[in-house]
Amino acid sequence: MFFAQYYLDCLSQASYMIGDETTGQAVVVDPRRDVAEYLADARHHDLTIVGVIDTHFHADFLAGHLELARATGAWIGFGRRAEADYEIRHFADGDRIPLGEVELKVLETPGHTPESISVLVREHAGDAVPYGVLTGDALFIGDVGRPDLLASIGWTSEDLGRMLHASITRLMTLPDDVRVFPAHGAGSACGKNLSTERWSTIGAQRATNYACQPMSDEQFLALVTADQPAAPAYFLHDAVLNRREHPVLDTSAAPMPLELEEVLERRRAGAVILDAREPAEFAAGHLAGSLNVPADGRFAETAGSVVRPDEEIVVVAPQDREEEIVIRLARIGFDRVTGYLREPEGAFLAAGDEVRPASRLTTAELARALDSETPPTVLDVRNPGETAVGGTVPGALTIPLAALPARLDEVPTDRPVVAYCAGGYRSSVAASLLRRAGHADVSDLLGGYGAWTLLTPQPA
Repeated sequence: MFFAQYYLDCLSQASYMIGDETTGQAVVVDPRRDVAEYLADARHHDLTIVGVIDTHFHADFLAGHLELARATGAWIGFGRRAEADYEIRHFADGDRIPLGEVELKVLETPGHTPESISVLVREHAGDAVPYGVLTGDALFIGDVGRPDLLASIGWTSEDLGRMLHASITRLMTLPDDVRVFPAHGAGSACGKNLSTERWSTIGAQRATNYACQPMSDEQFLALVTADQPAAPAYFLHDAVLNRREHPVLDTSAAPMPLELEEVLERRRAGAVILDAREPAEFAAGHLAGSLNVPADGRFAETAGSVVRPDEEIVVVAPQDREEEIVIRLARIGFDRVTGYLREPEGAFLAAGDEVRPASRLTTAELARALDSETPPTVLDVRNPGETAVGGTVPGALTIPLAALPARLDEVPTDRPVVAYCAGGYRSSVAASLLRRAGHADVSDLLGGYGAWTLLTPQPA
């Protein structure tokens, strides 16, 4: 058996290829949109990709089923409840997919979404203990899928939560030694307690996963829905787009370099300037109205939180990373990228008053400002689970970054604003979003809440 996991740190997303080296047949599960790596591996191992399986309609990325089907002629498979605009094979519980001696078996595991399935992998069809189970977004390492995402159109979180509890209970009946291969890891907004480990076993999850313990439906619902991170706005867009026939990604089309005047013209026409440089570089100087989403982090998910899918995008990229940025946006279905600013440093020197600095405060400066006669609004953009465990700066307004675009009117405009997060990544994003929305005096906190706790004693 050939078995490979492909992991994207930026999206905490895992996909898989399983093949039978005797027959040369392979299936890819939950592929991303840029499919060259799967095709290269298949060629290297003399495999033919005959099928593509999505464990569910993903919300956090645009899956690569159409790209792989176009490149290989493979069929596309989903669970039996799935409905799509393109031709798919429906798999019901217990259906088997023989690749030769290697065999896949479908388990219906709804709850994260109604159509969710898991894929049981056997190296030999008669093996008593399967090699592993690909659990999609049903079971994670240390957590389970959330039943409350907007992707679950037409279903309540209570209905889906009960379905998910039944699915987890069923997965826990598998033998202890069965390996667990989920679709996501730590950092994904598809759960709140995901591990950094890329795989585990059923036995380990039965022993250590808080959501896999015996409990009632009501207890399960209360546990898995509490303190979930805010879902980025693009999740609904991707969940719908994954059901539809849409243009496939052309990775051979290089992004277009743009001169400064072209970028400013596009901005005047309504385009978003997405600056992917580090916060310190952005603070030193950026084009007015730019959004700062640093490339070295959860770039795609964060960009999808603050930019709408229908908006035109012009990129300001770190040196020689323009194509990478465009691909990472395409992975979440953001294809409206006009191009990128050619040679930003030279362009900024020529841009005059179009270039603005961004204010960043130290914790000591924030403490002094809070003690002044006109203290600023302090904005905490971390997720509920973070603030519940670690506390906040006293008096802080708490709005998770993913929710901020829809809640901008809750941020006062009559005083300065200081945004902070855990370490400084999300706060730079939030501060740039507020400036673009018209807030005149916005800073972000250097070092985030971690630095603040070092400055101020915390209660025991």
